Amino acid sequence: MTEAQAIAKQLGGVKPDDEWLQAEIARLKGKSIVPLQQVKTLHDWLDGKRKARQSCRVVGESRTGKTVACDAYRYRQKPQQEVGRPPIVPVVYIQPPQKCGSKDLFKEMIEYLKFRATKGTVSDFRGRAMEVLKGCGVEMLIIDEADRLKPETFAEVRDIYDKLGIAVVLVGTDRLEAVIKRDEQVYNRFRACHRFGKLSGKDFQDTVQAWEDRVLKLPVSSNLTSKDMLRILTSATEGYIGRLDEILRETAIRSLSKGFKKIDKAVLQEVAKEYK
Repeated sequence: MTEAQAIAKQLGGVKPDDEWLQAEIARLKGKSIVPLQQVKTLHDWLDGKRKARQSCRVVGESRTGKTVACDAYRYRQKPQQEVGRPPIVPVVYIQPPQKCGSKDLFKEMIEYLKFRATKGTVSDFRGRAMEVLKGCGVEMLIIDEADRLKPETFAEVRDIYDKLGIAVVLVGTDRLEAVIKRDEQVYNRFRACHRFGKLSGKDFQDTVQAWEDRVLKLPVSSNLTSKDMLRILTSATEGYIGRLDEILRETAIRSLSKGFKKIDKAVLQEVAKEYK
């Protein structure tokens, strides 16, 4: 053992191999899909809406995991491609730009389906979007951050549902609720609502365990569901899954960098303080 490693060991860890550490950091920064029960519940609900061609809303506070869950649903419905024919794309998922007008919205749909957006008027873009949505056999259109749409753009969304029979899903926070309730015709078409909430109790504990097993996957168990570790995580995250993900990934990286093979309690406390 080198002198540096001996000092590191006295401080609670051993200096890690740099190449291995960089590989672990890169892995911990990557995206992970964890099959949580609340995600499965949402996907089952969306399956029902898609089969019935019923438009709806998915609403919840920021950092509760709505975006990841809806994006994961898109990946479950794989496009089909036959030579010489347009692709069949069951689910389209878009995130419109801020203050999104009608032309911007139609452009997002066209480009998502890998068609070229023609130049022209709103009417030209509308016609092109309707054409490609129908040609690609789209069954569900998920619009995330839907509160970014301009108020008048919601009428276009309503028409997509009415004219093509596509289940349109509006995803957003309570800001979305306030916007669509201004137009009774829009609100009536999107009354069905699934609320994506924070985690608590056993659901929170099970999620922490799932993150340790499926996302962190460190060489040694961190025992994150122990009483002390759960207390720290519950206080710092307040049940927001997005915050839990951030804290655990950062803590894992810091712990590994200090020479630990698992999440160290003191390092977790250090990171958790930054979120209070």
